[in-house]
Amino acid sequence: MKFDDYKQYLSPVLAKATNLVVESAQGCYVKDVDGNEYLDFVQGIAVNALGHCHPKVVEAACEQTKKLISASFNLVNYPSTLKLAEELAKVTPGELNVTFFSNGGSEANDGAIKLARSYTKRPGIIAFKGSFHGRSLGATSITGSNSKYRNNYEPLLGGVYFAPYPIPYRTTEEECTQRCLSELQEIFDRLIPADNVAMVIIEPVLGEGGYVVPPVNYMKALREICTKHGILLVFDEIQSGYGRTGKMFASEHFGVVPDIMTLGKAIAGGFPMSAIVSTKEIMSAWKPGMHGTTFGGHPVCAAAGLAVLEAFKEEHILENCNAQGAYLKERLLKLQKEHPVMGDVRGLGLMIGVEFVHPEDKSPNADALNKVKDYCFKNGLLTLSCGVHGNGFRFATPLNVKKEELDKGLDIFEEALKAL
Repeated sequence: MKFDDYKQYLSPVLAKATNLVVESAQGCYVKDVDGNEYLDFVQGIAVNALGHCHPKVVEAACEQTKKLISASFNLVNYPSTLKLAEELAKVTPGELNVTFFSNGGSEANDGAIKLARSYTKRPGIIAFKGSFHGRSLGATSITGSNSKYRNNYEPLLGGVYFAPYPIPYRTTEEECTQRCLSELQEIFDRLIPADNVAMVIIEPVLGEGGYVVPPVNYMKALREICTKHGILLVFDEIQSGYGRTGKMFASEHFGVVPDIMTLGKAIAGGFPMSAIVSTKEIMSAWKPGMHGTTFGGHPVCAAAGLAVLEAFKEEHILENCNAQGAYLKERLLKLQKEHPVMGDVRGLGLMIGVEFVHPEDKSPNADALNKVKDYCFKNGLLTLSCGVHGNGFRFATPLNVKKEELDKGLDIFEEALKAL
């Protein structure tokens, strides 16, 4: 079976990173219809936190499917979904104990916009340059990682303003923090008064925009600013959450609790599920019928989600993420010393990125990245780029990845660097 034979039946709008037709997968590996095996360092773009087809997830989904597939969470309640909401409340930070389940990240972020505007009775939204929040109309309106996502869709949602994301590379953390806070204040001074702003939405670790970790002082200051002006602080943890950074949620690295948090990707072990999580007070602004979903809170997804949380506890997933993430970063930093085309190595846990640059002036070097990515693919390693200039190389292995699997992938990566 070849993808090109079926291409005519699919919309070209979905960009394909490869033309592989994958038939099966297990753990760190995928296998195509021709029997070729690939080491997968993309994992559904950080979806498969436990790798492909984790036994606990598979078993839980199969058992739930035998009993009930769907009857709409609008109409009835499901034991698995009720239990997942309870278990989520045990691990989410602060008073973020009330959940609305959706199907994907874009949908969750759209819902967060509605919730914030409903609670504050304000119109304004501040998002960040470099951000990616999804491709639905609302999510596209607050996305600033690449103009291609907005091309031909204007006018988008009104009342959205973009602040610079604090990227410490090429400057100091202190300079970066002060400059970005100053530009945020300029938005309040020149474009929209702070008391007209409903929410500030930020990825606590930038995903699509380049796997960037912001300065702790900036995140703490942002929390203080939002509290001072009655603005809801929204953390998009769709990619950074659920253990990816070595803590259950990336917000924990900064000692900051948002007012609303959106989750997705890893929440259900590969099944389509997302969530909006907030406090009881904020969620009370949503009266019955003001928001809804047909498939959100799906019982099979929820059963898989419960299995994910069980595996996190029983298999010490966070401990492994921190140990293997430290090893991955150590090896990459060693490679950086030998290959100046690796301008920056950054990240937390197993959310690690490499920025490829022209060594002479540190300008983005997408050409080098693409050559490395192509070499990796030809040698059995699936990888993915990121960043507005396409020069970010992201590692999104399973959180239960083994050292020998990292070594195998890193050896291919190193050979790719040598081949430049």
